[in-house]
Amino acid sequence: MVADPEAEGGAKGSKGAELPAIDFSTFVLSLSTTALYQMGLIADPQTKEKTAPSRAIAQQTIDTIELLREKTRGNLEPDEEKLIDSLLYELRLHFVELDA
Repeated sequence: MVADPEAEGGAKGSKGAELPAIDFSTFVLSLSTTALYQMGLIADPQTKEKTAPSRAIAQQTIDTIELLREKTRGNLEPDEEKLIDSLLYELRLHFVELDA
């Protein structure tokens, strides 16, 4: 009997590729990657092209991660807290460098 990946917390994306189970760290990493894309620092995975930076949208995504940090304070595992703090630090550095 073949197990259903969706029933085990995974999901199938396009082309039948199995996606990782969503947990807090995966979610925050996804938002972080989105912010990097919005800053024009990484390429679109499908087109392999970078977009022009959108400071306002990138700032909103960074603010969303900050909101998650504040709303989950005291409820995160130590590794989750360290991850979100380090991602925010890195994203803010990249954001400031957009003007340089």
